[in-house]
Amino acid sequence: MNKIRTILIGTPEFAEKIFRKFYDVLKDRLEIIAVVTTQDKPVGRKQILTPSPVKKWAEENNLKILQPEKIADPEQCRRIKELTPDLIILTAYGQIIPKEILGIPKYGALNVHPSLLPKYRGASPIQAAILNEQETGVTIILMDEEMDHGPIISNLKSQISNPKITYRELSEKLANLGAELLIKTLPDWISGKIKAGPQDHVKATFCKIIKKEDGKIDWNKSAEEIEKQIRTYAAWPTAYAEILNPKSQILNKLKILNAEIQNKNTEHKIGEVFLDENKPACRRGRNLCVQTGDGILILKQVQSEGKKPMPIKDFLNGHPEIVGNTLK
Repeated sequence: MNKIRTILIGTPEFAEKIFRKFYDVLKDRLEIIAVVTTQDKPVGRKQILTPSPVKKWAEENNLKILQPEKIADPEQCRRIKELTPDLIILTAYGQIIPKEILGIPKYGALNVHPSLLPKYRGASPIQAAILNEQETGVTIILMDEEMDHGPIISNLKSQISNPKITYRELSEKLANLGAELLIKTLPDWISGKIKAGPQDHVKATFCKIIKKEDGKIDWNKSAEEIEKQIRTYAAWPTAYAEILNPKSQILNKLKILNAEIQNKNTEHKIGEVFLDENKPACRRGRNLCVQTGDGILILKQVQSEGKKPMPIKDFLNGHPEIVGNTLK
């Protein structure tokens, strides 16, 4: 039996995990003729040009790699058409695929999306689920020209049973589910045993592209909301506050990496940092707290600008001046 000529399209670790897992199972039935991913990007302080996780995986498997700046450019459409794919599988790519490409493969272009469509179409469904939901999942659709709009082929639900789940944890869980669903669905889709059904577009909701400023903490919010924000943006851009450096009188960024909630209020003003009063008089062993609009946030791990993450005990030893300061 001839292998199905397949193009994979994706970029981040989420896509890499799906491709790695399902390819290991179905590689005897698929011929991966190309992997499309984003161009290498400068990363870190030294701005080192770095390939995407999907490109690294493709290189491991000696697969042909395409990195168009804009996949909708006529020249890129021509290149993909010349590859004569039977199937396209996409997840987490970040660009809209034009109809000139969607119409090429006879088995269509499939998208593995980490939400229960039509809920949370768009760029940040995992973050949206942590902030708002107790249940999420993955959906495979037959792509059309609109974002996450095409008919549904299959889906799989998953409960968010861990109330403290982080973005990385939920992303890994949904990537594993996505790979499992793809392994289960693809043979039946190719053989024609299952058909795609339309989404209920009336129920569609959308989630935004995450920006750096989304990590900025508003201390007027409740401790519960802020703690969710910390877990949601743990991978990027990370939740952060600003604190006045008493020497330079400059606001420095302080990333909040881990925190706990205490459902009580104090006489401290909103954003004020203090040591809890239910501990010994010495600083050692006392919790470093911030008063929020409703409840207390107990800081567990933070990161100063240009420094490594550290437990709050170590941070407090080096920065005792934070106590009594107000986070902005």
